[in-house]
Amino acid sequence: MNKLKNTYSGKRVFVTGHTGFKGSWLIKILYDLGANIKGYSLAPQNQLNLYSEINGDSLCESVIWDIRDREVLKNAVLDFQPDFIFHLAAQPLVRLSYELPSETFEINAIGTANLLDAIRLLKKKCNVILITTDKVYHNNEWEYPYRENDRLGGFDPYSASKACCELVIDSYKNSFFNSIVYSQHQKAIAVGRAGNVIGGGDWSKDRLIPDIAKALNANKEIVIRNPKAVRPWQHVIEPLFGYLELGLKLNMDPIKYAQAYNFGPNTNDALSVEEMVVKSINCWEFGTYNIEVNNNNPHEAGLLKLDITKATTELNWKPVLNAQTAVELTINWYKNYYNNTTATELIESDIKYYQSNINE
Repeated sequence: MNKLKNTYSGKRVFVTGHTGFKGSWLIKILYDLGANIKGYSLAPQNQLNLYSEINGDSLCESVIWDIRDREVLKNAVLDFQPDFIFHLAAQPLVRLSYELPSETFEINAIGTANLLDAIRLLKKKCNVILITTDKVYHNNEWEYPYRENDRLGGFDPYSASKACCELVIDSYKNSFFNSIVYSQHQKAIAVGRAGNVIGGGDWSKDRLIPDIAKALNANKEIVIRNPKAVRPWQHVIEPLFGYLELGLKLNMDPIKYAQAYNFGPNTNDALSVEEMVVKSINCWEFGTYNIEVNNNNPHEAGLLKLDITKATTELNWKPVLNAQTAVELTINWYKNYYNNTTATELIESDIKYYQSNINE
């Protein structure tokens, strides 16, 4: 933790997507590390949202605008002159991508290109961590965990848009931020691919844990669509500290670590949707669920696992919380929130718990 504080304290950190679930957690952690933060994002979509609950405006300078507006984004970046950039802004929902496919491609692929265009104009050293997803891989629905050099692809518009995003990143890295001439441009570009994150404060539509928490709090039956679907679930703190560690390593050696890294749980912690529901009900201590049978539901991947060997060996990052602990922390977060504990208190408590486990 001291190494992270030494890296980010007093540094100018630009975060896209700062009003989202992961973005809100990230700016809270960066604020505690002593960073000077500027966020760029659309306003939170839900009336109940984590950014508002933790008073995000008190943690950072906030620009509420669309990442597809190239000029506004460029000016926001150049005015701030960041030392680090974390790019989380995205249309992140698979089911919504079926409703808004072209918009999903615009936000995820062209939005990333807009950011990279702005970075091209920076006349200073900058470490850039671009966040994509585990769903960038061409999914063969097999037990084999995907490695960073496996084929990219995507069935649904969300997954395909993120694979496109990776192609955009690769092109910019080769064309404008090539490591061979790093001394000229001084931009280190790395990619973080994370699995399905869970944690308190996510109230997004059509996400498993938020739907579970809402149903349990309302004493309603939980309805699940794909009970056998297996995902690399992890607590949101895990990949965020992975991204921060990646930024630290980029700052130390901008050529060596300018690569893509998977951040996920240990392989044996990849659980099915039904297993996650059962664990959540056990933690809440009551509740029921029902499996929805609807052959017209849009396609979603059935089996997906990540190989995190590269991150564990090269970054010295590893998962700290197993799946059971991640579920317990998350469900207890919502339970305590609905019993009037503030979101800020709950986030701080989870971060302290995570740090205590790192230090063991």
